Amino acid sequence: MKRNIPLLDLQKEYELLKDQLLPAVEEVLSSARYIMGPQLNDLSNHIQNLLNVKHHIPCANGTDALLIALNALGIQPGDEVITTPFTFVATAETIAFAGAVPVFTDINADTCLMNTDQIERLITDKTKAIIPVHLFGQMVPMEPVMNIAQKFGLKVIEDTAQALGAVQNDRFAGTVGDIGTISYFPSKNLGAYGDAGGLITNDDHLAETCALIANHGQAHKYEHHLIGMNSRMDTLQAAILNVKVNYLKEWNRIRGEKADLYNHLLDPKIEKPVVAPGNTHIYHQYTIKLDQRDDLKEYLEKQGIATAVHYPIPLNEQPAIKALNLPDNPTPVASKTAKRVISLPINQYLSDDDINYIVFHVNTFVNG
Repeated sequence: MKRNIPLLDLQKEYELLKDQLLPAVEEVLSSARYIMGPQLNDLSNHIQNLLNVKHHIPCANGTDALLIALNALGIQPGDEVITTPFTFVATAETIAFAGAVPVFTDINADTCLMNTDQIERLITDKTKAIIPVHLFGQMVPMEPVMNIAQKFGLKVIEDTAQALGAVQNDRFAGTVGDIGTISYFPSKNLGAYGDAGGLITNDDHLAETCALIANHGQAHKYEHHLIGMNSRMDTLQAAILNVKVNYLKEWNRIRGEKADLYNHLLDPKIEKPVVAPGNTHIYHQYTIKLDQRDDLKEYLEKQGIATAVHYPIPLNEQPAIKALNLPDNPTPVASKTAKRVISLPINQYLSDDDINYIVFHVNTFVNG
């Protein structure tokens, strides 16, 4: 019998958590402290304890978090920032929005992560930072990134939008470089019920600067120490996240179990996710690769199985980025990978029976 299996089931999540969520929301509504309420400090304490990091600075969304980090680190117009072309556009657009120049490595074919072997040859006297993107739920190998950054005096911003709680050699994503950025977009492993973001760092001065930038450069009411922006997380989102954060470790563990089941059942001809050495993968996405990606997507849709393509066009091939007239730097692995990736449903509420149904149809397709 045909089923209806979504990529992510936020309605089921709400039904299971509403007895905790509704009182948390009611508390905010009753207090009328919709901006900068005490729930933001509570959230920061939760995240700091969860990730063993000194500072968490809430902001309006993950894109703003990247822009705030770039500004706090002093990235100027004309500076170059090295990153990956295989991710969501926010990583590159914030570099450009800051007036800097995105410079793209290619990716590794197996993990889809930034190819760190290419970073050093892309460095010029204008290079000021590296943004590794921890994609699909696992971390870029950070030892080579940090060694290169130290060698050339570069800053490191970890884009942790898809990897909150991921670990590499006992270090949490976002806590290895100078600063990490977080997205609490609803589809993330820890998602708000609207836009929300954050930054994490162990640097006191950097944390203070980020907090100022996110709130109009304001240290005290009507006292502005630098040019900032309006990027405050609203209190309702913090209240919701304070409920959900208590479940993140367990949810990430369950996602890992679902991924293991996929790995065991999917046909060997399918290229399954590869976990980089030292990594604990939290499977924000379960992304496979095959040449007939578009046909598979269409077939699964007919079976009631939702899928997504992350990402169909590398950033350096996007019209908005090409319009920047960047130096030609082909990324053939990213270009090929973009035509072959497809993400299958994965979340903590996906039943083993649903996975069996999905796998049956994927394997049926692959075997003709």
